[in-house]
Amino acid sequence: MNTRVTGPSSRSRMSGVDTAWLRMERPTNPMVITAVMTFRERLALPALKKAIAERFLVFDRFRQRPVEGAAGHYWETVANFDLERHVHRVALPRPAGKRELQALVSDLASSGLDPTQPMWQFYLVDGYRSRGSALVSRIHHCYADGVALMRVLLSLTEALPAERRPRAAADLAAAWMPWLEPLTSASVKVLEWSGAFWRGYFELLFSPGKALEYAQAGGGFLMEAARLLTMSPEPSTRFRGKPGLQKRAAWSDPLPLAEVKAAGKALGCSVNDVLLCAAAGALRDYLVAHRDPVDGLEIRAVVPVNMRDPESADRLGNRFGMVFLSLPVGVANPLQRLYEVHTRMQALRHSPQPMLLLGLLEFAGQAPLAVQEELLQILGSHATAVMTNLPGPQRRLHLAGAEIDEQLFWVPQSGDIGMGLSLLSYAGRVQFGLMTDAGLVPDPERIVARFGDEVRKLRKARPWKRSG
Repeated sequence: MNTRVTGPSSRSRMSGVDTAWLRMERPTNPMVITAVMTFRERLALPALKKAIAERFLVFDRFRQRPVEGAAGHYWETVANFDLERHVHRVALPRPAGKRELQALVSDLASSGLDPTQPMWQFYLVDGYRSRGSALVSRIHHCYADGVALMRVLLSLTEALPAERRPRAAADLAAAWMPWLEPLTSASVKVLEWSGAFWRGYFELLFSPGKALEYAQAGGGFLMEAARLLTMSPEPSTRFRGKPGLQKRAAWSDPLPLAEVKAAGKALGCSVNDVLLCAAAGALRDYLVAHRDPVDGLEIRAVVPVNMRDPESADRLGNRFGMVFLSLPVGVANPLQRLYEVHTRMQALRHSPQPMLLLGLLEFAGQAPLAVQEELLQILGSHATAVMTNLPGPQRRLHLAGAEIDEQLFWVPQSGDIGMGLSLLSYAGRVQFGLMTDAGLVPDPERIVARFGDEVRKLRKARPWKRSG
């Protein structure tokens, strides 16, 4: 757990990775993780505040704010912490349905958080779909990664209304440790980055010719860094461009997870393969509808990968690497696209990219800001989207006595990346969420609406023999 600190002047040092995420903050891309829960019944504000006070604030980190000192960045306990600053009641225009809630989430996602206070907020929406409620939570990425924060949010919940005891974060670790497998093992240890490595990395960063030489040499982590730096830039599509200040959020209707599992089993692929293929198909259909060229098109998504070992499963902070996954958007045949996704996912199983990029973020948070900006610019040119895939709890949960109906979740996009894709399963259903830049994709609801059809195409497909 986090080290307990007391007193308004108490400080603890921020890790390099947490510092890196703090310094990535931009007006056009706030580094805030956003989660949405919806309820078919009313969620009472006093009960919500009680749950937050008893379960969320068990983590002392949420009483702290990040500050910059002469020797780096620190966590500082806020004097006279006031929960009322962080929990708000919001009214939506009537009728308060999905469209109105998406508009609220879009507006909230377009703004940053107050750096003079602990950087997190909860917004309770009354009257959602007449008699229900919705809860929007926003937490800065520097506090923790998506795995840790989803576990914290789940610790607010209970399996049955009669269960009034807090659920320890460690109790939920087993359900969340497989996050994004089979990309990498959760027990992988991060490299001890040597001075020789970083001297070589600096040479690569500022000498593209040297990077090309290393990439062609093959083998080793420095060569892998060179391959990352020498990847071809992303193709120009309407999904890419300079982001503006406004975001747009949308999510699909829930889809039975049994349909996805059945499709994967019949076609010899994983649930993850089916979901990624369906998301790529929805993006393709959107481009086709706009008469954009798609033949042979591939777009890269940055995919976070859990790097936590069992000993760190219940801690806050950022402990994840990333891989670059090329989505075969240009493949028209859904089955061929699925097998292509499957092949690429298999190739990433033992990739050193997650460890490498976690190390790069640790280094970036301790390096001069100009070096971090250079790294972000280079890596940002190699991706069109950030994609997360979280397997959630498969039994229904309650929060403060109200049953959770749907859950959505987005991590922020860094640099000039303008699109975030989210796949989240819960209680036997799965949903596709999309966060876009309003100037690039003003209507993400048209993309997520295609997701279910793409899964059904695969459900009806017949497998064919594949080589290899």
